[in-house]
Amino acid sequence: MEAFWSHPLVESAGYYSVVVLCMILFLAVFELVTKYNNWEEIKNGNMAVAMATGGKIFGIANIFTSSIDQHDTLLAMIGWGVFGYVMLLIAYFMFEFLTPRFNVDTEIGKGNKAVGFISMIISVGLSFVVGASIM
Repeated sequence: MEAFWSHPLVESAGYYSVVVLCMILFLAVFELVTKYNNWEEIKNGNMAVAMATGGKIFGIANIFTSSIDQHDTLLAMIGWGVFGYVMLLIAYFMFEFLTPRFNVDTEIGKGNKAVGFISMIISVGLSFVVGASIM
């Protein structure tokens, strides 16, 4: 039975399943901390929300890519992935804090593509930094 669980296809399916579940959970948390409804805004064509959400999805996936590469147990991969996600969440709050002239959530919710784009780039860019720091 051990040969089954260590087969590369089974391991890949396991990592994939866990990352998809983590991504759903993490996106739900982002949904709670934003002032707008991500999926409703995307359905209505709000490109700013789509870019910001896409950046979060890419960032989470990028962090888990590094976590899978660097760790040989599922638990360690999840732990480092959660750590990386928390770092992205902190970056989101820092972006809001460091822009006192406007409210990031409000601007993205109104469809400000420039703010949505910068939010996306922050998520993507910092995911590479967090991913590189996972050991």
